[in-house]
Amino acid sequence: MHNENQPLIFELTREGRVGYNLEPLDVEDYDLADLLPQGYVREEAAELPEVSELDIMRHYTALSRRNHGVDSGFYPLGSCTMKYNPKVNEAVARYAGFASVHPLQDEDTVQGAMELLYDLQTSLVEITGMDEVTLQPAAGAHGEWTALMMIRAFHEANGEGHRNKVIVPDSAHGTNPASATVAGYDTITVKSNEDGLVDLEDLKRVLGDDTAALMLTNPNTLGLFEENILEMAALVHEVGGKVYYDGANLNAVMAKARPGDMGFDCVHLNLHKTFTGPHGGGGPGSGPVGVKKELIPFLPKPVLVKTEEGRFHFDYNRPQSIGRVKPYYGNFGINVRAYTYIRSMGPDGLKAVTEYAVLNANYMMRRLEEHYDLPFNRHCKHEFVLSGRRQKKLGVRTLDIAKRLLDFGYHPPTVYFPLNVEESIMIEPTETESKETLDAFCDAMIQIAKEAQETPEKVQDAPHTTVVTRLDETRAARNPVLRYVKPTVETVEA
Repeated sequence: MHNENQPLIFELTREGRVGYNLEPLDVEDYDLADLLPQGYVREEAAELPEVSELDIMRHYTALSRRNHGVDSGFYPLGSCTMKYNPKVNEAVARYAGFASVHPLQDEDTVQGAMELLYDLQTSLVEITGMDEVTLQPAAGAHGEWTALMMIRAFHEANGEGHRNKVIVPDSAHGTNPASATVAGYDTITVKSNEDGLVDLEDLKRVLGDDTAALMLTNPNTLGLFEENILEMAALVHEVGGKVYYDGANLNAVMAKARPGDMGFDCVHLNLHKTFTGPHGGGGPGSGPVGVKKELIPFLPKPVLVKTEEGRFHFDYNRPQSIGRVKPYYGNFGINVRAYTYIRSMGPDGLKAVTEYAVLNANYMMRRLEEHYDLPFNRHCKHEFVLSGRRQKKLGVRTLDIAKRLLDFGYHPPTVYFPLNVEESIMIEPTETESKETLDAFCDAMIQIAKEAQETPEKVQDAPHTTVVTRLDETRAARNPVLRYVKPTVETVEA
């Protein structure tokens, strides 16, 4: 299923055409069989396409235009903070002193790079209200696991290894219970109340001497600020547990409120979200973890420190450390981008990020509330959740709405999450989008709601204008086609 005007690269093959021009090999001839184990050398040449350089350039350029990214269009993916990545970040990350540095260089030769990392840690300490930060974790979920392993080590060091329960709200990100399980904990779910916040009575019910931690996102996945956060933290601390902050939604409170001041003991951040690193495609990411004083001894080693002489040094002498969680010290390029962003914005700029993120979300929510169900009709933070229950009664599901948005050139919002809202549609506009963009998206959503009433089949059969139309997603997941298959009469008809 592809655009007939854009043949697949294999279908452009003409014998004898060459898409590259390499200089003759200037080393002595050698037998490849002497370099590779028997059975790893082809007996026949691979059946690769024979095309001109122009054909292959047009092929990959056409493929690139089919991708959707934040540089090409609005990306309102709720809970993912898909905001614009400033190009100054990319320029700084490509400075030779950063791009060419090697992790095995002697510390004396990379003091500038280490100073940048140390200054970034210091900035994140201030932003989060923690006492120390490690940049070692490679992504958000990796940061979750790292923090939980530190909590586990803390309890075991205090003779409380029996604490084996991690409490997770029913609106939590799916990585929370997954990370807890990988860290060796059992997860306990607490319900949300009618206001979309953690039910305090249900929390009290599950707390006990086996509680290791409460994992919480604030504002939560519904985009609502947990008003009872101080009381929740106190309840967990009273039974000897720790309170963990999922930093996925920091964009809603950055420079306005700090997790450390809310009673959290540790936090992970997504530098590839809040701090504008490239996001998606499996990486790279960066998930620094900040901790309060009690957890500092358990930080993964090495710990980047500044000596009394002003020299920067990786400290491996940490006997209570949980050990390495990643080779070397994090994803350096992403850390450079985050540092550049923080220094470019400054304190006032980071506050403005939060203000505009919240303003944009509330503006969109109020424009759309008449056309979709609004489960929690109250002031939101950086994102909000609609429900497609009204449209479902007309035969149009949330999935159909998401597919129809593709025809308007938008990446769909997050759908069917959080799980505690039927037919949920979670929208996060971020602070970087203009009012004109927000209005155009809202207009598209309003038109789709109208179509669901008047011509539901138009939405049910969407998308109509994309290269690939509606897929059989179950079949695609169970029987993926992972290699090129030469078209035949049977495959074309299928």
